[in-house]
Amino acid sequence: MASATRKSFKKCWPRCFFGLTYSIKLKICRIFATAKVNIFHETVKKFLYFLKILAPFALMAGILWWMYRGTDLKHLFVEGCATLNWWWMSLSLLFGIVPLVFRSLRWRMALQPLGEHPTVRTTNDVIYVSYAASLVIPRVGEVARCGMLKRFAGVSFSKSLGTVVSERVVDSALMLLLAVISFLCQLPQFLVFMRTTGFNVHTLAGRFTATGWWVTILCAIIGLGFAVYILFRLRLLKQTRVKLQGFWDGMMSLRQLRRPWLYIFYSVGIWIGYFLHFYIAFFAFSFTADIGILPALLIFCVGTFAVLVPTPNGAGPWHFAVKTMLILYGVAEAPAILFALVVHTIQTLLIAVLGVVGWADLLWWVSPPQQKAEGQ
Repeated sequence: MASATRKSFKKCWPRCFFGLTYSIKLKICRIFATAKVNIFHETVKKFLYFLKILAPFALMAGILWWMYRGTDLKHLFVEGCATLNWWWMSLSLLFGIVPLVFRSLRWRMALQPLGEHPTVRTTNDVIYVSYAASLVIPRVGEVARCGMLKRFAGVSFSKSLGTVVSERVVDSALMLLLAVISFLCQLPQFLVFMRTTGFNVHTLAGRFTATGWWVTILCAIIGLGFAVYILFRLRLLKQTRVKLQGFWDGMMSLRQLRRPWLYIFYSVGIWIGYFLHFYIAFFAFSFTADIGILPALLIFCVGTFAVLVPTPNGAGPWHFAVKTMLILYGVAEAPAILFALVVHTIQTLLIAVLGVVGWADLLWWVSPPQQKAEGQ
């Protein structure tokens, strides 16, 4: 019996050994394959992340290079700053701060029905920093301000994000209404101008170079793609029910406002402030001082739509849109690109300065809730 068992073992052990070896090799191969797939996925994620950051800057640089190629930018900017009326520009900058304060007060109103009561100072600082953050990574400010408000005021991230989305819906509706009004107000002037000069759509199209058409089409495609991306991200958010509840509460907080008329006042005031921030700058230059308020409103609307293209503070698309509209209203090309360069640069510096001030205030004078509790 023992000899038969030994013979059976001698016959079977090679098969068992090789089978066990093959199983181990198979498991090792699977582990390495999984590791390679994970490494590949991480590499793709990192590449897409850097692409998301670099692509807006590449688009901005490409459009600005095309617009200002062959131009001495330093000389142009210095000349523009030397000739502009700084009194009007200072007044314009004041109206650049007003919309941010109104946005802060409006956001605080939307959070109150949810049981969240951040201070005015905190929301002001957070708004300033969020706008400055968007100079580095376009559109990151909306998410960043919700995160900062959670850190410095203990406000639920999902609830504050829901209020931000509701704000964007209100802002979009007001912007579309403003654009329609400005277009309808300017339509009779366009028709008279075309009848008097023989100017028509074909003539207007002829003033666009091939590169100009490509830039316009590219900006439109990128703007549309960004809108689709936002909708996709919102759809993913809905898949997490816990976050969705807070997010939905934030969006629906407008229905529980104690003073809805004040919310509307802030919303309208924001866009009036943005427009005055832009329009008053016209008086700082001799070649734009004679442009009326209705043409300026249409130029403002076109520039605002251009900012939807995700580049830092709309740089590039905004320059192209404003320059094109100014030329349409009779401003020569050289002064038009000078206006776009100087005004956008000064307004961007204002946002950067406010961001630094807001961040310093948050770090040194506004304590997070945890530190306050420990201090007590």
